[in-house]
Amino acid sequence: MSKTKSIVVASLLIGLGMASCNSGDMRRNPGKIYGADMTYSVAYDAYTANPNFADSQTSRPPVEGTVARGHQLPDHLANDTNAFKTFTSDLRFNEDELKEGNRLFNIYCAICHGQNLDGQGPLYTSGKFAAMPANFKDAKYLHMPVGQMYAAIKYGKNMMGSYASQLDQKQRWMVIAYIKKYQSTNGGDAFALGAAAATVADTAKAAPAQEMANGAKKS
Repeated sequence: MSKTKSIVVASLLIGLGMASCNSGDMRRNPGKIYGADMTYSVAYDAYTANPNFADSQTSRPPVEGTVARGHQLPDHLANDTNAFKTFTSDLRFNEDELKEGNRLFNIYCAICHGQNLDGQGPLYTSGKFAAMPANFKDAKYLHMPVGQMYAAIKYGKNMMGSYASQLDQKQRWMVIAYIKKYQSTNGGDAFALGAAAATVADTAKAAPAQEMANGAKKS
């Protein structure tokens, strides 16, 4: 290749290279980069100014009075029995979770309250405590509000210390659900922490049969 041709080819290559470059804003020339929306986000970043809101904040606080999905009602009420009397949970536990509540009860509670929930745990029967722990079969506790039981687990009650560090919020309700399930079969209130999911599943199973029945009536 002659020197002149080499210069021409080199010039063409340089020209093509310069033409392919763009020193301006790429967003004004879509198609010259791969995945423009990935390179230049069309969304508002969490901590950037947002003209759609009066305070220019993109991250919004939760709607007042709501609880985020997957979270529980806040349990930061003061250590006051009366404050917890109406405190409850929207959690509903299935059989496996109730078994877990039983397991947790046996680990953390049965040593005082007994595996039979009768207050005859080994610490009491050994004579180490003068006062008998709560007997959950006793009428005094059969109808105790779940909120009061929750407060006792979180803050402690009389000789019983706090178990807030041993049981998280859901685990506390699992233990309470297990106790209330047991009490409901021994003269206590109707069990209200059962799994609502089972009802939904039963309804889903019954729907096709109902549709067939409705179809038969029409025919």
